[in-house]
Amino acid sequence: MTLISEVRVVTLGPLGYFLGLEVTHSDASLFLSQAKYAHDILSRTGLLDSKPVAIPLANTNTFLSKGVPFHDHTIYYLQLVKRILRYVKGTISFGLTFSKPTSTTIVGYFDADWARCIETRRSTYGYSIYLGGNLVSWSAKKQPTFSRSSCEFEYRAMANTAAEIIWLTHLLRELHALPMARPTLLCDNKSAIFLSQNLVSHKRAKHIDIDYHFMRELVSSGRFYTKFVPSNLQVADIFTKILSRPLFEKLRGLLHIGPPPVRLTGGKSIT
Repeated sequence: MTLISEVRVVTLGPLGYFLGLEVTHSDASLFLSQAKYAHDILSRTGLLDSKPVAIPLANTNTFLSKGVPFHDHTIYYLQLVKRILRYVKGTISFGLTFSKPTSTTIVGYFDADWARCIETRRSTYGYSIYLGGNLVSWSAKKQPTFSRSSCEFEYRAMANTAAEIIWLTHLLRELHALPMARPTLLCDNKSAIFLSQNLVSHKRAKHIDIDYHFMRELVSSGRFYTKFVPSNLQVADIFTKILSRPLFEKLRGLLHIGPPPVRLTGGKSIT
């Protein structure tokens, strides 16, 4: 049996399209978007010519699962869903910008919206993780079980975000690109930060015992750093709450989501 020791690799040039992602190269950054995918969704729903809105949902919007089913499934696109798609229409060219970083630090934001679901009183948490100032991981999930307090859920969200960062550090280590500085977790709940940095009685923390010991070990060993951040700078809020337009647009900008760069590499204007 002959073992193959060499594999021929073909250079296909700069990346332009991959798994539905459109990649635009500018002089100092990469711009990732899904404009074609968004266009197809709007076309299939008949909302390609709809009037755009600035934010996906208004502060007065609520969601309920109860109600009489429609006899025609095509009526599924109700007012709230249409509003979300109208937001997509207004931001169809928006995407995620990756710039050359000046540092390679890892920073994670996380936020928990405790017991916000009207029907189940379950909570939602979200996180966004940056590498060198560029957004590389994000998520928003509803908790499958109940939390007894906002501090408890914030702390569990902290532990889940820390676990994601640990996975990212393992990947970077394999790529020989692990930053020297320890990762930082930013939270707007001072009680959760206190638990991560201080020893407390077992009685006060026993309902979050596993997450407590997990985070305490990470912080006390110097592998993680937890820090307070004001709510108006808590980027993960955009994943868990319906926000006012000014705050929504501010946090969206901090996620580096916006229109494409003004000019492409080589001086060609974007059309």
